[in-house]
Amino acid sequence: MSGRTGGQRPIAGSILVGVARLARGRADGIQQFGATRDSFLASLAPLVAFPLVGGVLGMLSGDVVGAATDFLATLCALLAPPVLSFEVARLWGRQAAWLRYATAFNWCQWAIPLVGSVLLTLLGVLMVMGLPRRIASAIAILGLAGYGLWLHWFVTRHGLELSRGRAALLVVGVNLATVIIVMGPRLLALSNDAPAMDGK
Repeated sequence: MSGRTGGQRPIAGSILVGVARLARGRADGIQQFGATRDSFLASLAPLVAFPLVGGVLGMLSGDVVGAATDFLATLCALLAPPVLSFEVARLWGRQAAWLRYATAFNWCQWAIPLVGSVLLTLLGVLMVMGLPRRIASAIAILGLAGYGLWLHWFVTRHGLELSRGRAALLVVGVNLATVIIVMGPRLLALSNDAPAMDGK
């Protein structure tokens, strides 16, 4: 199956069906998502709502600077992938398919913690049967990270109608750039604080 589903037709179906099918490696799940700005914003809203509530609660508890910093970092982590992927899609002539892809990408983020909960349940059973905790932790981290990267690659490949290699390049590039955008300022702040601490 080539996965060339296109992004022009404004088909909107069941979000749950779309997420379930994409999460299981079914490329036709991409057609369940809308290809409009409203669809994209609706997919982004729940992702922003949770850290926003957490930030407000943190500010109310008295840690205004810390809560605001954490919220802004989370917001950058959420907004960097769609912004960066749009630029790559435009460069590769896939901007017409971007809205559907970005909408599916946002909704599919919810599949990762669900898969993680299933994985942790299975590992919990194996630990009762004697699996060492250290090995179980390594399997959980590698398994969830691997699945997350695969899902991003799968949605990218079929959502933007890219080859396997280009989809992998986009996923790796967007993830690395997002990490730099989110962690870069914090690392710079730590490096600037280090000489001052040494001077004391």
